[in-house]
Amino acid sequence: MADNFDYNLIAYIGRKPDFLKEITVEWPDENTPVITFWDATALGKPQPTIDQLKALDTQATTLENNDKVRNTRRVAYGDIGEQLDEIYKDIDAWKARIKKIKDDNPKE
Repeated sequence: MADNFDYNLIAYIGRKPDFLKEITVEWPDENTPVITFWDATALGKPQPTIDQLKALDTQATTLENNDKVRNTRRVAYGDIGEQLDEIYKDIDAWKARIKKIKDDNPKE
């Protein structure tokens, strides 16, 4: 499965679930997750098998990698107040800086 099992669940559900109210996952050993609670009404889908979730590894890895890229970009963009000041002073320079950040950190 993907490095982070949460992303397999996100790929299956189509959104990030509330891990306190909608799903509970336990790890009896470090390699085998067990879903101990699944709120099918809230999630809109039946509880998947581990094999069904494993089949989503490629999607889960893409989701995880894109989250890493988003976080890298967020840090590189800097404070929103500073960005607004940068836009006010020279919007073209700001656009060029943001484009470079996006080009240097592409999503899958």
